[in-house]
Amino acid sequence: MQTAASLPLHISMHPADNVAIVANNGGLPEGTTFASGLRLREHVPQGHKVALVDLPQGSAVLRYNVPIGYALKDIPAGSWVHERLLKMPDARGLDDLPIATAKRESLPPLEGYTFEGFRNPDGSVGTRNILAITQTVQCVAGVTDFAVQRIKSELLPKFPNVDDVVALEHGYGCGVAIDAPDAVVPIRTLRNISLNPNFGGEVMVVSLGCEKLQPERLLPPGSIPLVDERNVADIGQTAEAKLDVVCLQDDAHVGFMSMVESIMRQAQEHLERLNARRRETVPASELVVGVQCGGSDAFSGVTANPAVGFCTDLLVRAGASVMFSETTEVRDGIAQLTARATTPEVAQAMIREMAWYDEYLKRGSVDRSANTTPGNKKGGLSNIVEKAMGSIVKSGSSPISGVLSPGEKLKQKGLTYAATPASDFICGTLQLAAGMNLHVFTTGRGTPYGLAEVPVIKVATRSDLARRWHDLMDVNAGTIADGTATIEEVGWELFRLMLDVASGRKKTWAEQWKLHNALVLFNPAPVT
Repeated sequence: MQTAASLPLHISMHPADNVAIVANNGGLPEGTTFASGLRLREHVPQGHKVALVDLPQGSAVLRYNVPIGYALKDIPAGSWVHERLLKMPDARGLDDLPIATAKRESLPPLEGYTFEGFRNPDGSVGTRNILAITQTVQCVAGVTDFAVQRIKSELLPKFPNVDDVVALEHGYGCGVAIDAPDAVVPIRTLRNISLNPNFGGEVMVVSLGCEKLQPERLLPPGSIPLVDERNVADIGQTAEAKLDVVCLQDDAHVGFMSMVESIMRQAQEHLERLNARRRETVPASELVVGVQCGGSDAFSGVTANPAVGFCTDLLVRAGASVMFSETTEVRDGIAQLTARATTPEVAQAMIREMAWYDEYLKRGSVDRSANTTPGNKKGGLSNIVEKAMGSIVKSGSSPISGVLSPGEKLKQKGLTYAATPASDFICGTLQLAAGMNLHVFTTGRGTPYGLAEVPVIKVATRSDLARRWHDLMDVNAGTIADGTATIEEVGWELFRLMLDVASGRKKTWAEQWKLHNALVLFNPAPVT
């Protein structure tokens, strides 16, 4: 007797599609016949497309009811449809787009959901209680790392309410055109990361002394919130927090260990204040969630990303903040996005970010097609158009109420488009700067991606990946393709897991294994 899993299966995304993806593990061999009577003319790997009808040369190949390419030659029904058979469509122009035209369905508020978080003096809420040590320049990274290892082994055990100590290492700070217009991007990114809600308002900086990015430029007076409201009466309502800097070139430092011990002394003061913090019950509206995908495959837009999109709508209904990003991975869906904008101003802001990125790519003599990776293609994604259609569904169906330029800080609730490159590490870094306190990352090919600064929940697109990477994937959305769960059920599973992870009741696999990718600042300005 054949089970559903052993039957030959293909998945279409829209009734008008003339291709579908093969769902079976390992793909299907030549001669396989589907229940519809369609017979495969050749082996088709899992996740790759099969022609449902004859596709004449020049005809549009439709997936998601969108032309993802045009046939370069006649493609008979039952054939494997791959990138070498397709001419990629030109990018959608940025003129004459639908502006805030989508009908808005008023979804009922989602009330009564809470998590246990750390309330900060500025009103934001952290999901973790971490001491972050900011660095103004890459030169100090080795010294800071040495000090952090000692802090973790010698000091951190004395402060049980502090989750971790992390160094905000990066490759910026000197040898750069610090006054170039685009230099604002990496500078404000690092500034805003230093103020992420998971760091409790405690700002500590390690500087070399001679770098271009001086501490006062990175964190100018007034940019650091007061960390202890109890002291406001003593120091005045308009007082500014003093910037805590350990400068390695100071004359007071004699030898390497002098530098290390200075960092440790200052860290202890911050640890003492962080250790006094306690979790408290807060509404789910205090979540600031960044959604992202990496190592995507053709199942990303079928299982994991739609489940994340359903969860995005739940979060928006609960009053939370959600950011979706990756400019090149949504560029081909710009018309969908501008139509969903709450106002013409929001739509124009999205157009502005897309136009800026088009010019940025043009300066490098590349276009959006450079985005699609060998792994994406092996997983069945033929080009960036097909990838974009699957990526965009992470944003759900809620109206888009805001737009952030790279490195800017989020200041509103609801669904926001945070413009970032599609690089996993750069996107995650910029979402941290925006104020993300919880990260959701979908993958089809598999990635051990994680961040030290915020919990990362990873969602597998396929059950085979979830089985093989059982101690790296937190949610298996492959059950949707298997027919054992619905998009809605997996979306709710993810939503409830978010509340548990945000509360510290559960750790993600990346947290358990301490899998942490480096921060990568986006620097579109010249390096001198």
